[in-house]
Amino acid sequence: MELVDRMLRGDRVALARLMSRVENGSPDVPEIMRLINPNLGRAYRLGVTGPPGAGKSTLTDRLTTVLRQRGQTVGIVAIDPSSPFSGGALLGDRIRMQQHYLDRGVFIRSMGTRGSQGGLASATRDVVKLLDAYGKDWVIVETVGVGQTELDVVGAADTSAVVLVPESGDTIQTMKAGLMEIADVFIVNKADRDGAEQMAAELEVMVRLAPKRTGWETPVIKAQAEHNVGITEIMLAIEQHRTMLEDSAELDRHRQQWRRHELMEIIAARIKDRLLESSRNDAILGPYVERVMAGEIDPYSAARQILGNKDLVHSIVVGDEGGLRVTDQPLRV
Repeated sequence: MELVDRMLRGDRVALARLMSRVENGSPDVPEIMRLINPNLGRAYRLGVTGPPGAGKSTLTDRLTTVLRQRGQTVGIVAIDPSSPFSGGALLGDRIRMQQHYLDRGVFIRSMGTRGSQGGLASATRDVVKLLDAYGKDWVIVETVGVGQTELDVVGAADTSAVVLVPESGDTIQTMKAGLMEIADVFIVNKADRDGAEQMAAELEVMVRLAPKRTGWETPVIKAQAEHNVGITEIMLAIEQHRTMLEDSAELDRHRQQWRRHELMEIIAARIKDRLLESSRNDAILGPYVERVMAGEIDPYSAARQILGNKDLVHSIVVGDEGGLRVTDQPLRV
């Protein structure tokens, strides 16, 4: 594909166009991902998440400045609220991190949520892959909030930084939101505000009580990103986490697990699409759906009967492509 070839040669316009195809769910996305796959794995991925207003964009800006001063290139994926009119990213590339916009060593892409979480995780991961294949040393993913899909996105990063502010509320709710499971670094931003010390102390207690992951104890760092306070400590913690992952081979294991997770997710999505199509057209599956809708049979019993019909399941999984078969032969690629 010419567009991929141009992107791999360093064409920024081609990169932007490929990102648009990924965001719009173009039919050629699988082919794009196949072509760039040999060029993946070089970029280090940093996820930055937290509630709205926590200062994630400012922190991303400051970290990018540090990396650029070291001569490293950076790709930034900023997930924004969507415009209710255009569906595009509301805040936009040009408003965010303006000092980096004209820097050829930084590529910023804002992605709108478009009012739905459905394809956000997969689209974001594919945009990250494009930046990786393009040759960026670092890819930073900044999410708009702390929804489950966004936790999935950030969880796919090599290092995940969770940014909180005293106004974020009870830190117990933070733990319930799943942040304790993904956080490799906790940052209490706007630490000059009332309640910052208490929040940091509570987080430190939670970290000590939480099960240790690969021997890493999540640091809690107080910062004022707007005033460039704590940025050096945050960057140091990120680098220490990276060193730990690389020295212990945990980085490779983590990436392998996420590739497996992505494969299962893609298969499940494809089967779901085919199942929905079959529910509208299939002479066998359609009546089951109608009976469930009419209340004549409960969904569990219908599902059990459908899954017990091997011919029906095979037709749903294989579809018209004929490429996904139950076979004793090895998978051909």
